[in-house]
Amino acid sequence: MRVNTNLFWILAVFMVLAATAYTVWSVIWYEGEVEWVGTVAISLTAILSGFLAFYLGKVHKAQGGELPEDRLDSNIDDGDPEMGFYSPWSWWPIVLAGGGALLVLGLAVGFWICFIAAAVTLVAIVGWVYEYYRGNFAR
Repeated sequence: MRVNTNLFWILAVFMVLAATAYTVWSVIWYEGEVEWVGTVAISLTAILSGFLAFYLGKVHKAQGGELPEDRLDSNIDDGDPEMGFYSPWSWWPIVLAGGGALLVLGLAVGFWICFIAAAVTLVAIVGWVYEYYRGNFAR
């Protein structure tokens, strides 16, 4: 977490320098006028990076713990949390993606297709959630 904090502080300083350079360049290029959209966007990026660095620094001090990436004696498995179980043979994610594609198609072409997409999506979600309750892989 300490490395992340330092990286965000470096990014914040870089963005402040970039915003200053962009403002000076726009004043020179536009003959005395500031181009506000880029100046504000880069400045807000610097502020966001500073906020993230400050937050991560406070969390690091409050928790007092080190991430596995920060320790020299850690193993690769120390930073590998349990992410859950996913079925490699499941067809339900493809059906769910088809339902999402139908929804976008319905918004673009005709709203009546959204009702079909809602039904397909609902069936896909129920099928995906309950796929281990029936058939060969029931628990």
